[in-house]
Amino acid sequence: MRKWQGLGVFPKIAIGPVYVLSLRASIIPTDKISDTSAEITRFENARTQAKAQLHDLYQQALAQTGEENAAIFEIHQMMLEDADYLESINDFIKNEKYNAAYAVSKTSEKFADLFSQMEDDYMKARAADVQDISNRLIRILCGKEDSLAPLQTPSIIIAEDLLPSQILLFDEKYILGFATAKGSVNSHASILARTKGLPAVVGLGMKWLDNCSNKQTVILDGQKGTFITEPDETSLKQAKKMLLEQEEESLQLAALKGTPDKTKDGREIKLYANVGSLSELKEAFNFDARGIGLFRTEFLYLDHQDYPTEETLFETFKQAVQIAKDKLIIFRTLDIGADKTVPYFNLPSEENPALGMRAIRLCLTNPQLFKTQLRALLRASAFGNIAIMYPMISSLKELEQAQNLLEETKQELIKEKIAFNKDIQTGIMIETPAAALVSETLAPLVDFFSIGTNDLLQYTCALDRQNSALIPFTDLHHPALLKLIKMTVDNAHSVGKWVGICGEIASDISLTETFLSMGIDELSVASPHILRVRRAIQQARIDK
Repeated sequence: MRKWQGLGVFPKIAIGPVYVLSLRASIIPTDKISDTSAEITRFENARTQAKAQLHDLYQQALAQTGEENAAIFEIHQMMLEDADYLESINDFIKNEKYNAAYAVSKTSEKFADLFSQMEDDYMKARAADVQDISNRLIRILCGKEDSLAPLQTPSIIIAEDLLPSQILLFDEKYILGFATAKGSVNSHASILARTKGLPAVVGLGMKWLDNCSNKQTVILDGQKGTFITEPDETSLKQAKKMLLEQEEESLQLAALKGTPDKTKDGREIKLYANVGSLSELKEAFNFDARGIGLFRTEFLYLDHQDYPTEETLFETFKQAVQIAKDKLIIFRTLDIGADKTVPYFNLPSEENPALGMRAIRLCLTNPQLFKTQLRALLRASAFGNIAIMYPMISSLKELEQAQNLLEETKQELIKEKIAFNKDIQTGIMIETPAAALVSETLAPLVDFFSIGTNDLLQYTCALDRQNSALIPFTDLHHPALLKLIKMTVDNAHSVGKWVGICGEIASDISLTETFLSMGIDELSVASPHILRVRRAIQQARIDK
């Protein structure tokens, strides 16, 4: 038996046979060529064929997983038009006189290394996208089409790295889970795993992959981030027991759908979900979320090559409220900066990006960018129940500026005779100690607070949330954090405003009763945690 440690993506366990996935051509030819023009033409033909394949994959993904997960294949098509990528391949063919497959391979290595060295996790994950489109081109150039044997039995897929395009090659009912040597918890495959509730572990290392072979039985633990090869009888027995408990718990939790989010002593709580796309929104309501406490709008910027237009934003927000019907969606305005960067924003490099030009600061510095989003949100409010929430507010001045821009936008829409909800709710994220300490002053200007505990803990304890080496020093139950939460609740309630928590700690059921005793009115969690938190709410008693 051997245990390998990686990063858990979704907290479930799986036991089953391995299916080793490799879509790269086994041997990439290194022949030199004499007719470079003909080789460039051959490459262009392969590129045309690759785009057609990606179009088909987009349609397939659209039907299976929804628009937001399908969007990756549109991005891959755009990457096949990238001038720098194409120029590098063409130059390699012309100047080095190598065949097109080898030119693509070398270009892929260069661009993947470039992305891998970036600090931003989202951009790091794009290295896998470059490799995916490059491998597709190489397979076409080498005559190796996507000819994987279909899975005949439920299996755990393992690979060097994994993308949705690979997952879609298989019948979903045969995928028990997956594990990868590389990858990150922010990759598209990881996002898909969380959306689908698949056990998954990433970052296990190449040495791990070399020790795996087809059909061997393994144990995959997405909670602990472990992968056990050649498990002994004791480990198998323990894993099977955990799997049975997992299945029993799933049935018990499923029975809670439709039941009230109410404590034993009759206090009702709003139990909402955190989402970042339309597909995650649909998934949240499948898990019986009563509303959306945090809709991250960044995906509309991260997945585009240029600033999305007002119409693009409006259509997405409108779709969201139509999916939600009469349920509340709280849209957080653009939170770009820190660990989330967008190339076309052309933001300067910062020594301390978490303390720099991000979120509301970026929006107030670029009022037209901000007002474009506000216009789209206000227009969408005519079609459903939505609220607007500003991130990273740290002072009264910032809040007043944001509210003034919202009021300007409302007046513009009135002049243009465009419908919107004139009584739309507004709120702010409490993510800095400064915001918590002046929450008494901020509360009268908004309808609600939502406490972002991930950043609030980071700034309170001076712990970089992106630095994994600091995990041993991170205390999610730190008394200073809990005091700031309690202060915020008391100050909001003193003027009749409600308070929620949308940070990761909201799903920590060991604190559910504590939060409710503090007076928290709403908890917003990742969709798969909704029913577990509902059970904790129903078991709580706070009248004492």
